[in-house]
Amino acid sequence: MHIRVNGEDRETAGNASLDDLVGEFSLPKERIAIELNGQVVRRDRWKETVVADGDRIEIVHFVGGGSAEGRRQ
Repeated sequence: MHIRVNGEDRETAGNASLDDLVGEFSLPKERIAIELNGQVVRRDRWKETVVADGDRIEIVHFVGGGSAEGRRQ
């Protein structure tokens, strides 16, 4: 099956869920968000959301950091 992930064409097995893809790509579930065909998919729906041929997926990593200094109270 052909899908597009973050602008790159990929081949994956049929009947894969978003949760399967996260595991396949070895991504940290706690620090990412997924958009499927322009719609954000909640984490609790990843296992039941099956990817179809031609789907467009965007995966965003959350990055923390910075310091508390300089923040307004």
